[in-house]
Order: sequence, then structure tokens, then C-alpha cells
Amino acid sequence: MGLTDIKQRIAKAEAAAGRDPGSVQLIAVSKVQPNERVAAVLEQGHRLFGENKVQEAAGKWPQFREEYPDARVHLIGPLQTNKARQAMELFEAIHSLDRPKLANTLARLAQEIGTCPDLFIQVNTGEEGQKAGVLPADTDAFVAECRALELPVRGLMCIPPVDETPSLHFALLAKMAKRNGLDGLSMGMSSDFEEAIAFGATHVRVGSAIFGERTYD
Repeated sequence: MGLTDIKQRIAKAEAAAGRDPGSVQLIAVSKVQPNERVAAVLEQGHRLFGENKVQEAAGKWPQFREEYPDARVHLIGPLQTNKARQAMELFEAIHSLDRPKLANTLARLAQEIGTCPDLFIQVNTGEEGQKAGVLPADTDAFVAECRALELPVRGLMCIPPVDETPSLHFALLAKMAKRNGLDGLSMGMSSDFEEAIAFGATHVRVGSAIFGERTYD
């Protein structure tokens, strides 16, 4: 696999879906990857990365950014309200806005700091009990609530249930985004990003296919 292979596959999927070349952004998911693997991908010229945890990103990216000031990092994992300030300082985008309490915290901090990362609302398209995200039936109201708080909501994000056809979830997310006038769709991972692109994904999140399998201590 590797970065070049994934980029070629994205370009092919864009063309097959009649999308403009470069309309899909590849988020290289660098969570729990050793620093040397991340450095290797940076050296290949890739600049957009995804992290799951605020703390892990804080321990890794300030140093990398000294060498690669144009590197951008998106938070793709759940965000606790007590880590919101740190997240807003670390990330260019947060893909996991999933509840009113977090929206209110981000709005308050945005007023205080004067800037706010791009935000994606996480939708629990499979309505899974253990998974974060706004339920599909509540999404329109939550988008409106976030807009009333003047938050920069750019799009929606989902992680389909592992045992269901992802395309159903991608189609649902695309429909909700369109209905709310949002053009950002953060969906698709290593196993299904081509399918996600066919349904309009603007951001795909690929980790192990770029870096190799993760090693957990």
C-alpha cells in the first residue's frame, strides 16, 4: 500500500464519480503511529493528518510543525469539553462535534480566542448505543443550533457500523448535508473510501493503508 497508492486510488475514484481532481482531501490518520512513520509521510510531501486524542497530538505535532509549518492536523476522535481549549489551539478542524454542551463550550472559547477551527458535526447514522454522534432525526435541529452560536460548521461526519453496508450510511449523510446546505462530508476509511467518494466525500480518513498496521503498547 502506502501514500502513493492511496492517492492514485483517490484520483481514480474521483474520476469514476465525475468529481473534479483534488476535490477529495486525504486525512492521513497518524494516531498511535510511531513518529518515524509520520515523518516519512511528511517527507513525501503530505500535509494533512488526523489524530484521535488531544493529548497525543499535543505531544507530537508542535515539534513536527517547527519543521513543517504548513502541516495541518484534524481531530477525528471524540472531544471532552475540558480539552476543548487545547483542541482549538492544536487543530485546523474538529470532526467530532456531537452534543450541545460541546457546541456551547466551543462557541464561548471562539468568542474569547477570536478564531475557531472548521467544525464537522458527527452523526450516529447507525443509531448505535455505544457510539458518539447526533441521531439522524436530531441533526437538522443541531445544525441550526450550532449556526445560531455562529460556529463555523463546514459539514457532517459519520463512521458506519462495522456490520452494515457503508453506502447506505454515506447516502444518508450526503442527503442530510445537502438538506442543510453543507458541502463538507467527512466519511470513508481504509476499507471503503472509494465508495464514500462515489457518494460525495470531501474528506477521507485513511490510516493503516498508508502507515502500516498500528502497534499498540
